[in-house]
Amino acid sequence: MIQSITVHATTHPRPHAPESELGFGRIFTDHMFMMEHSNEKGWHNPRIEPYGSLTLDPAAAVFHYGQAMFEGFKAFRTADGRVLLFRPDRHCHRMSEGAKRLCMPSMDPGFMQHAVTELVKRDRAWVPSSPGTSLYIRPTMIADEPFLGVRPSGKYLFFVILSPVGAYYAEGIAPVKIWVERDFVRAAHGGLGAVKAGANYAASLLAADEAKKRGYSQVLWLDAHDHRYLEEVGVMNLFVLIGDELVTPALEGSILSGVTRDSVITLSREWGMKVSERRVSIDELVEAQKQGRLREVFGCGTASVISPVGELAWDGTRMSINEGRIGPVAQKLYDTISQIQRGVLADRHGWVVDIG
Repeated sequence: MIQSITVHATTHPRPHAPESELGFGRIFTDHMFMMEHSNEKGWHNPRIEPYGSLTLDPAAAVFHYGQAMFEGFKAFRTADGRVLLFRPDRHCHRMSEGAKRLCMPSMDPGFMQHAVTELVKRDRAWVPSSPGTSLYIRPTMIADEPFLGVRPSGKYLFFVILSPVGAYYAEGIAPVKIWVERDFVRAAHGGLGAVKAGANYAASLLAADEAKKRGYSQVLWLDAHDHRYLEEVGVMNLFVLIGDELVTPALEGSILSGVTRDSVITLSREWGMKVSERRVSIDELVEAQKQGRLREVFGCGTASVISPVGELAWDGTRMSINEGRIGPVAQKLYDTISQIQRGVLADRHGWVVDIG
């Protein structure tokens, strides 16, 4: 049963920044959604209230034992002023399922989507309309019981904040240079890699920082056991086009089940492409590049939709991908998904939720 959401509207609305100055994740809307969970009451006290700081005890479990996870998806403004959510059901279900791995309480995905919808409706004036812009939606769950002891927390806080964001490719989509990481690992089988846990992102920071010092945008992660098999690129799922086969690493427990990843697979197969979810090694990639069969490499995720790779650095060599240009498959996928998100192309998959 969907609980009634109490609304406390702000009396001090925030000024809206010009859409040309939005950037990513720096500006937040007037309201936030909050809800608590305890072992005694379950999920309770759902409410929308003015955006503001949280008050947490210094002994809150999240600070000491890392029980924290989040989601990320978007709302888009159509040309006629409507607001669309892109695949919110899939994101809410992923968060609900992922909570179990962190010994956190699952929230009903239907209620989570309802809460997000009501919050976005409340702050719909914040959904930008310029090309490439959107409203980023960040549901988050943290353990907030004050205690020092290694066990699952008995109390949790769930909240949702909204951030209007600028165009990811303000000057046009451009391929990036990627460092193939051979020492650090993002996640291991049996670990947290398949969950959108904060710990995964903390584990990625050092390698990403080192890559940037070398002049690269991000890292391509290899598996933790053999250091041979491709996993994710940065914080995105990875695709490589070898000959006529579009390959993405199989979901074997250390890779996030990306919603954009699923969209790419679905569309590519509909277009008649051979799409494989399988292991692909760095050796296979190098050999394909030598043979002239490595046609495209790209990442995909909520923030960028598609992020083409123009160069890979591995073992002292630099591999140019498609002469450093975006490939036709990546471009078609970016255009198609972006146009579905904004209601320009018909949604034949039930991915878009129109909230008016």
